[in-house]
This record gives sequence, C-alpha cells and structure tokens, in this order.
Amino acid sequence: MGNTESVVVQKRLARFRPEERPVVEGVFDRLQGVVGKTPAGKTVTLEMLQSSMSSLAPDSMVRRLYRCMCSIDSGLAASAAQGKTSNSASGVGREQLVIFLADTLRGTAEERAPLVMAMSQCGAGSTVVTCEQVTEFLQDLVSAVVQILVHRGRLQGWKPERMGDGSLGVKLLAEQMCSELKPSDQGDCDVSCLEDWIFRVSQISSYLEMLVAEGLNVCLMGRPAPTLLPLCRDTPWKELRCLLDLPTLMFLAPQLPDSYSAPWRLVFSTQLHGESFTRMVTGLTKQGPTLLLIKDTDGHVFGGFASHVWDVKPQFQGDSRCFLFTVFPRLRVYTATGYNQHFMYLNQNQQTMPNGLGMGGQHGYFGLWLDSDFGRGHSRARPKCTTYGSPQLSGNEDFTLDTVEVWAVGKPPEPEEDEEGQGKRSILDVDPEVKAMMEITGKTLHSQGLREPEEDQEQ
Repeated sequence: MGNTESVVVQKRLARFRPEERPVVEGVFDRLQGVVGKTPAGKTVTLEMLQSSMSSLAPDSMVRRLYRCMCSIDSGLAASAAQGKTSNSASGVGREQLVIFLADTLRGTAEERAPLVMAMSQCGAGSTVVTCEQVTEFLQDLVSAVVQILVHRGRLQGWKPERMGDGSLGVKLLAEQMCSELKPSDQGDCDVSCLEDWIFRVSQISSYLEMLVAEGLNVCLMGRPAPTLLPLCRDTPWKELRCLLDLPTLMFLAPQLPDSYSAPWRLVFSTQLHGESFTRMVTGLTKQGPTLLLIKDTDGHVFGGFASHVWDVKPQFQGDSRCFLFTVFPRLRVYTATGYNQHFMYLNQNQQTMPNGLGMGGQHGYFGLWLDSDFGRGHSRARPKCTTYGSPQLSGNEDFTLDTVEVWAVGKPPEPEEDEEGQGKRSILDVDPEVKAMMEITGKTLHSQGLREPEEDQEQ
C-alpha cells in the first residue's frame, strides 16, 4: 500500500469505531476465502462477489456493485465522477474495497453520488446518466432489499405470498424514487444532480447501506439494520389477498408520523366482511389512526391516512397529518396544503347532510369519497383537491369499488371511564336540555320510572 493510498484508506477507516475497523478490513480476506492476511497482489473477482451475495441480491445488482468497486481510485473518490474508465478484468483491490465500504456505510451524499453514478451506468467513461438508467439501478436495488427482508426473515408478520404483486411494487417504488430527481433540460443527471437527490431522498442511502452490510456480512454494532416494515398483528392471512405489497409498505410506512409505531391491524376488508358501509364504519371507529386502501374496477389503487379516530358526525375532523395517496398506476403521497381543514368526514343515516366517508375537498367534490350506499365513490379534483393538492385518484371521476381495506396503524384511544355504562344511559342523562324541554312542554318521561336502579341507590 503506497503512502498516498494509506492516508486515503486510513481516513476512511477512521469513520468506524476501533472495534469495527477489523470487521471492515476483514471483508476482503473473507471474500477471498482466506484465513488470515491475503497475499499482496490478490484481488476480489466478480465470481467471489457473486458467491457471497447470490442469495441476497439479483445478479444484475451484484454486477453493478462490482463495476462500482472497480471504478474507485484509491487516491481520489470514484473515477466515474471524472469520467475515467475502470478495469474490471483485474478485480477489486483491498484499498478499493475499503473505500467502497466506508463510503456506502458511513459516507456523505457527496461521496455516495459517484458510486450511484457508477452503478447506474451501463459502461464506464461517461460523466452523466439518464433517468432511465437510474430507474433500472433502483429496480435492482429495491429488489435486493426485498430479497434480503425475505431471506433474513425480517417480514414483521407480513406474508408476501398473500399480498400484492411484489415485482410490480418494485417498479412503482423505483419510479417514485426516480421522480424526485431534478435532471438537466436534456434529461441527464451529473454527479451534482445525484448528490442533491441522495441528500433529499434518504431511502437511497438506507437501501444501499442495507444491501452492502447484509450482502458482504459487515456486522457493525454501532448501526443496526433499519426496520423497513411495520409490525403486522392478528391478520387472517389464509382468507386474505392483501392490496399491499412489500415495496408499497416500504414507501407508505415512513410517511406516517413518527409517533405511530403500533402494529398494523386489519380492521375491515370487503373480502372478509362483505360490502357493508355499516360494517366498515364499525371497523373504522374507536381504532385510532387508520389507513384506508381502495381498489376500483379500473384497477387503480389509492387511499388515505386518517391521523385521528373517526367519529360519525356531520362535521369535518382530523388534522394536517392526514394525507391521500395513490399506489397504482403511480406511487405518490399528497399532503395537506393548508387551504382548508377538510381532512376527514364520516356521516351516516342523516337526511340533511351527505352520508359517506370523505377526505379533502368539499361536499360533492371530495378528493376521496365513499358513498354510504356501498359500492360507489368519487374523486373529484379539477384541477387538484384543495385540501391535499391531489389529482384524481381513481380511474374515473365516479368509480365503482372492487376492494376496500382498512388498517389500524396506531394505538387505539384509551376507553373513557364510564364508556361501559354508557349503553345503559338514557337520552335524558346524556342531554339534560332534552329532559328540561320535555318537562316544560308537559311530555311524560316514560323512561324515568323504567330504568334500573344504580348501584349506590341499591345500597
């Protein structure tokens, strides 16, 4: 190792704790399959990398990693940033591997951008990549992360075989992440464009870090593996075909407020409970924050997050933490604009106000509406929903339901002290004004003498 190379590598190693450094330096020897120090001049080949990572990542992703490692100049950063070519035939040297590990596991956006550039390129030598190339890289990266979650048993209670199309979810999540790019007018992305993107979209670094740590078995106590999926509890998987898939979950779960970390629980599904608005309302109320998922007969999948307990009343409710989202044909989230506070609406069995469930917009023009006459709904946004800034979510403005799911995603509210006894209380107790008005008008209070004595009266 030359003096210049030693300085660069030592600076990279200094990012790790003293007890972590032997682990990082030992990756090279472990890939070589050698116990002890590998003889000088040896390199890591593509075949060695494939042998280590084949069960955790698609081969196309492994090849991207290898190409990236080969592109690293141990005296600079990544040669792809300067448009240099790499000699992958000679393999990956020890210094190159250490720099790669340090920049993926402990690097900045500035240091990771050239690595993403190298992994996105089909061949070395260019200083820009297209959005299409970045999307293809992201598809491989997301596929690898999903593969790791399944292989390592980190599914948190979810059952991919009873969920939506994971391969489609991979493409949708990759497209969503790529949509955050800000390319040039020609549609290209240079290193500075990628750096800005990596800085803003934290999933890129998280996914890359997980892939490298798991794929190369770099166990660092200072940085545990991220939890990408929420816990799932009490779900009847044998009877259910869930609308969600793992990549969609990986996207939606981080959108929820940080305080909502309770296990997800399925509280309503048309597959399990039938097409009943009353039954859905029962599942919605007294459950705490909920996630509503809808699939219409055109195949569009969309929904909304309710930050508050749903109450049946003819007034709007909720707060600015609520949002609308689409899953298919595009994965997007639409948050509150601040224009109004029409976040949530739930009403039933009234003649003067609309009966149904709504989120955003206004009566008759909701961003998302399910009619109490179950089976119909609308998403009217001309051009956008005033509350959430969302476009039309459904295939058609007025849509027909195919499937509905409601997931409770937060802690249910604490029951009130006298909640159990409220069912026995008379309307005369609940609203004293009603009792007073009936007495003034001379109405007979028939229930007054028919109620059961309370416990303290019995004694």
